[in-house]
Amino acid sequence: MHRVIKTVIIYVGILLGVLSGADLYARQLPSELSVDYAPYNPLSLVLKKFNWLENEFNGDDVRIRWVFSPGSDSALKSLKADSANISSSASLSSVWSKASGNPIKAFYVFTRAEWLSIVVSHDSPIRSVKELRGRRVAATPGTDPYFFLLRALREAGMHKDDVVIVPLTHREGRAALELKKVDAWVGGVPYSTSSQLENGFQVIYRNVLFNSDGFLNVSEDFANNYPQAVSRVVKVYERARRWALSHPDDLEAIFADEAKVPLPIARGVLSKFDFSNPVIEKNDIRELKDASPVLKDEKLIGQDTDLDKVIAELIDTSFVLRQLAPVSGSM
Repeated sequence: MHRVIKTVIIYVGILLGVLSGADLYARQLPSELSVDYAPYNPLSLVLKKFNWLENEFNGDDVRIRWVFSPGSDSALKSLKADSANISSSASLSSVWSKASGNPIKAFYVFTRAEWLSIVVSHDSPIRSVKELRGRRVAATPGTDPYFFLLRALREAGMHKDDVVIVPLTHREGRAALELKKVDAWVGGVPYSTSSQLENGFQVIYRNVLFNSDGFLNVSEDFANNYPQAVSRVVKVYERARRWALSHPDDLEAIFADEAKVPLPIARGVLSKFDFSNPVIEKNDIRELKDASPVLKDEKLIGQDTDLDKVIAELIDTSFVLRQLAPVSGSM
């Protein structure tokens, strides 16, 4: 009798082990994957256009849900609220969000670009950053245009309290400048490019070194629970990146259509985008470390924040390096 009971216990244990293993395998992928698309991330527009993510996960019964991100601030808020699993933002925005308590990882560079400038209306007397003192400047807090403005002011010996920052979205900032409700606007693509061509807005400040990289971000919980899903998102992004490099004319057409801008504007915007390297490298990290002190200088984060530690804990290159390893090994 004891032998029978022992045998039953063994079989039950084996069955439970098989079931728990199956359950573990089932949890390797979520039932739904929420990914953002944004006018400042052309690769996301390609993925959405061609349904490549849907095709990648179709056999796994994973539903793809697209979430629109008008700016880095909203993209990062979506991650924090679990309304998006993968989101696009400027790299300095990712550092600020991480330092502010958002548990995220940055794992992929979707572009390096000069996408920012400070512009004024065609008839404005303002010709320099110093002349912005006391003026109303539109910028979206938490986005790269906002941090670009702070760094430009610091370079001119000023800080954010020397101007009146009007918190408007990118679209709203352009409209406010058109209506003369603000004196200047820190514009991001494609809005700043179209404003120059269509409205005659004048650029009073450019600085390629003050532009952040474009990062893909994921919450730490999602990356830990579903690493396979993140790896496969990287795989599909790599397909889009390689396609973009080999089909520049088609990319311009898709960008023009999805971003709702004329083709000449799309061509001008994309001419400033670099899709050559998706890996966050030492130079990117150094530039982030050089840029991030503005967050303390302008009291956007605690003065005791260890920014080097924040950046180290933010960046995770493992997902993209695993995808690139077979390519490197075949060369």
